[in-house]
Amino acid sequence: MCDLPPGDRRSGPTGRRARRPRRFGQPPCCALSQPWPWPHTRAHGVMLRLALRDRDMREVIGQLVRPAVAAPGSAAGKYPDGNTGRTRAGLTTPMPIPYDLAALLREAGVTPQP
Repeated sequence: MCDLPPGDRRSGPTGRRARRPRRFGQPPCCALSQPWPWPHTRAHGVMLRLALRDRDMREVIGQLVRPAVAAPGSAAGKYPDGNTGRTRAGLTTPMPIPYDLAALLREAGVTPQP
């Protein structure tokens, strides 16, 4: 996982610990894992754990739903291609797949939808 430097996690002016920075690896992990039920569900489990750790309640609530629909959606082939899996992305909103990720999916025998 890609974390920002530890210096970005110091306490804020109130003495409370600052929110941890967003990870850069989870959305690509979700987009890459969509064709496979278990990895897709596991990606959402990791995102839920990070949202809990970051105390991001909006993301926690959104991620509570996603693991329940990730495996059946992947098994049925009914998932929005390229969706990052974040709460702000919407549950069924397809998103463009970056070229490098699309190439990885093609190598794995998966044809991403345009």
